[in-house]
Amino acid sequence: MRRRVPKRWDDLTPEWMTAALAAEHPGARVGEISVVARDDGTNRRARLGLSYAAGSGPGTVFVKAHNDAHRIVHLRNGNLFGEARLFGSGVTLPLEHPVVYRAVVDRPHLDFLIVMEDLKARGADPRDSTRPMTTEQVANGLRGLARMHGAYWGLSRATRPGLRWVKTWKPTKGWQVGLRKRVPAGLERAADRLPQEVGRLDADGLVDLWVRYVETLTDGPMTLLHGDTHIGNTYVLPDGEVGFLDWQVVRRGNWSHDVGHFLIGALPEEDRRDAETGLVEEYRRSLEAAGAAGPSAEEAWLRYRASAVYGLVIWLSTLGSAGYQRPEVSLALVERFSAAYAELEAEDALARLRSGGA
Repeated sequence: MRRRVPKRWDDLTPEWMTAALAAEHPGARVGEISVVARDDGTNRRARLGLSYAAGSGPGTVFVKAHNDAHRIVHLRNGNLFGEARLFGSGVTLPLEHPVVYRAVVDRPHLDFLIVMEDLKARGADPRDSTRPMTTEQVANGLRGLARMHGAYWGLSRATRPGLRWVKTWKPTKGWQVGLRKRVPAGLERAADRLPQEVGRLDADGLVDLWVRYVETLTDGPMTLLHGDTHIGNTYVLPDGEVGFLDWQVVRRGNWSHDVGHFLIGALPEEDRRDAETGLVEEYRRSLEAAGAAGPSAEEAWLRYRASAVYGLVIWLSTLGSAGYQRPEVSLALVERFSAAYAELEAEDALARLRSGGA
């Protein structure tokens, strides 16, 4: 299969798609392809309808490639090829996620193409911050993350040579440039929604906290991280199983990053306050059940508290941007993470983490 990613979805040929589906659907030969829907945001995305000249396969597939407008940002942040490389590696992920039929990396043209299942065929319900989860749904998602984290506990180049390309979480200059540019606008747009503990901080001070937080993600045993577990990258199946999609920010780092970003962002503030202690413990027990020598209850709670720093800064930046998320989605997440930042005393927790205290 050629490595060049077509510039238009209409350029995908039946022969190309037949080869893409061959591993999962041997004997299927695609006859015609139609574009059912397009949704070009952070990435170029479309739902394609398929008919078959021979054999059988999915009636629709979902395809994803880079949007030219955001390509350089993803390259600068180290996210350009993460998802395509992850699924192209054949790695097993022991949690609910979309079936990927084909992942192509087009390095010379700084692009990728992923062909995956259309989750609508399984009745999946995609979520975002305007449609939060229940406490049990969040618990289900945390159990899935614990299974994955446990399977890759102690991840290194030696333990998993096939994943040696996965970057370790670091507060790179690429990330900082974007944050320092966009957080000021986010602070301005959310000014009347922020608690005093956040409103007293300026943009550079917040990004400095973000840097210090990300630096803690290399402490202790590291694992495979989804890296971007906000609720907009999740879905719920009819049986209540919670899945994770959009793996572009896949990283190697501390478990708490995935857990905090998911838990705090997926629940309304009142539900989070009522359930967070039990949910963190549910994750910790599930991690132990997966065979990992995980954190103590005290360390888990401390790391969870500190994780609010990351989501607060990321969503202020997203709110201050154009074209990444709808404003109401970003604002809801800014409110959730700013409330958690204040109530969990995240800055104090981060200071204790960096001093080695638990």
